[in-house]
Amino acid sequence: MNPNIPVPNDIPLPMPAPEPVLVAVLIVFFLMHIAFVNFMVGGALLSFIYEVRGLRQKRYDRLAYQIASTITANKSIAVVLGVGPLLAINTLYTVYFYTANALTGALWVSIIPLVVIAFVLTYIHKYLWHGMEAMKALHIAISGVACLLFLFIPLIFLANVNLMLFPEKWGSVHGFLSALALPNVLPRYAHFLLACPAMVGLFLVWLFRRRSDAEIAETGFSRAELIRLGYRWAFWPTMAQFLVGPVALFTLPHTSGSQAGAFGLFGFSILVSLALCVVMIREIRGPDGAIGRMFGLAASLMLVVVVLMGAGRHLYREAAVSEHREMVRAKTLDYMRKAEEARRQAASATAATVK
Repeated sequence: MNPNIPVPNDIPLPMPAPEPVLVAVLIVFFLMHIAFVNFMVGGALLSFIYEVRGLRQKRYDRLAYQIASTITANKSIAVVLGVGPLLAINTLYTVYFYTANALTGALWVSIIPLVVIAFVLTYIHKYLWHGMEAMKALHIAISGVACLLFLFIPLIFLANVNLMLFPEKWGSVHGFLSALALPNVLPRYAHFLLACPAMVGLFLVWLFRRRSDAEIAETGFSRAELIRLGYRWAFWPTMAQFLVGPVALFTLPHTSGSQAGAFGLFGFSILVSLALCVVMIREIRGPDGAIGRMFGLAASLMLVVVVLMGAGRHLYREAAVSEHREMVRAKTLDYMRKAEEARRQAASATAATVK
């Protein structure tokens, strides 16, 4: 490893829980968190698209309202589920996470006000939907601004968690823009963007399978049309992932640790994704009376894909920091030894002075 790479001291405090427990919390709760983030961001984008389309065809406006009604609930669940992985990553990767936070400084701190503004706009958009019928352009503009914020905030997170894995880049990063220019950030962001409509598409299939006949009739669509619409939003972005995914995979920087496990899980997730696409295209092309019957299988396959990718990402993260972590551990032990020696010398000097 480059001798010029910064090697800070770690904080010599015991873990609040066994490391495997913290790793499990990080992976499991992050996957749940990111799923609801996908529902939230994807829902905001689809609501915006259909509200604009609803200017000419009123039933799309009613569909947009149905989708917008889910965003605030998904937002609240995403926030709650984000606490666990945030605490776990702070504990497991203290040196790396806080260093990245400091290097992306102003933009990292801005996440809080940006999130607050986005959430307020989302509530205004939802609860003043009917009250702003006469101000439709303004109402759509509120939705558009909320969408832009929802798209920008994950980019800050992504640049930050990417930066923390590469200590050799810390010396060349001087803020958010330089962190954004590091390899793999934009391909991973494109991968995230495609995941949002794909995930919310399956969410809409689940939603419209459960809605009552009266609620479905209010939209102006048939149940089969709505379920097929959800599947299409899930299918086409997933197909696009077969192009974007390999780019994101092969632009991952080389690590000192083995990447075999991570690449194996990523490869298996591609095969499961193919099976998922087969199931979805069969649903899309099936008769109206049968559509939705394979939703359980489609959702299960998507769950497997998400778990495989989450586990693979963790293995890559471990491989990226393994060698540097050993250097940090050695330096921290040396620091603690020197500190203890200094305390003994100070105590001896004090005792000699008293005598």
